[in-house]
Amino acid sequence: MAANKGNRSATPIKPQRQKAEKVRRVAGAQSASTSLADRFRSWRAHHRDSFRDALQRLNASRASSAMTILVIAIALSLPAGLAVLLDNARAITSSWDGNAHLSVFLDMDISEDRQRTLAREWKSIAHIEDTKVITRQQALEEFQALSGFGDVLQALPDNPLPPLIVVFPDSTDPVTLGDLENRLAEQDGVDLVQLDVEWVRRLHALIELGERLISALTLALAAAVVLVVVNTIRLGIESRRDEIVVVKIVGGTDGFVRRPFLYTGFCYGFAGGLVAVVLVQTALWWLGGPIGELLALYNSEDSLTAMAASSLIIMPLFSGILGLLGAWLAVGRHLGEIEPNF
Repeated sequence: MAANKGNRSATPIKPQRQKAEKVRRVAGAQSASTSLADRFRSWRAHHRDSFRDALQRLNASRASSAMTILVIAIALSLPAGLAVLLDNARAITSSWDGNAHLSVFLDMDISEDRQRTLAREWKSIAHIEDTKVITRQQALEEFQALSGFGDVLQALPDNPLPPLIVVFPDSTDPVTLGDLENRLAEQDGVDLVQLDVEWVRRLHALIELGERLISALTLALAAAVVLVVVNTIRLGIESRRDEIVVVKIVGGTDGFVRRPFLYTGFCYGFAGGLVAVVLVQTALWWLGGPIGELLALYNSEDSLTAMAASSLIIMPLFSGILGLLGAWLAVGRHLGEIEPNF
């Protein structure tokens, strides 16, 4: 026992430590880096698919789509048709401002030479652009041709019509015309000054009133179109509620869900605008004959004109924007209420 003890080593052996095993990390799914070009192609493809889906859904429900489009078309064709008629009235009366004049009746004893002298002198008066001399004989011949009482006038012993100078002012301002009327009435040899422009002013006032009424009507009916599209898109959202929930569960964003409904609203509005153009053009063609006969009775060479070429493009686009606005309002209001329940 003692010998064994003497053979022990003075240095104790250290126990070896076991190295801890490294924890192996399990590689998970890594997000793939997507280039900007790929994102743009995906975005463009989804727009194309959304537009195609909107057309297919409109075609699938033809009856309801046709009624919605027809309501939009009727709402837009009313102010559009009135605007076209007002433009025609403005075009027909645009040259009537040149007929705004003052009829200056002279004394019966004024000679033709004196009458022409006065007409030349008045051209130098401020705000007088031109003058026209109508002698007593010319006035008689014109009256006979227009009135149809030629035989009666020939039986009279003398010409009852006075000499006349027609004065054309350079302005239709009421104050200017009033001052000019008073100034001509004070001239020697003047018997009466008649201002033949009041009816033109009344007509222009009516046209301006019509423009404001059409503007108010356009705003009201445009709001009605937006509300029609809002209600239609809302019903579409409710009918596709389950589909929307599934799309949101798999990670679809609100923009992804919103896009097909926006295209649907635009298609409703654009189609309604096209039908409105057809309705307005048809109404103008139907009214063209009677209006042309009425203008011919007044010896007018004007005729009823159709919608301008720019309006044929602007109206469908404007209607499409209204439909897009209505769809945006409907989606923004109702899409947030549809969320998946876990």
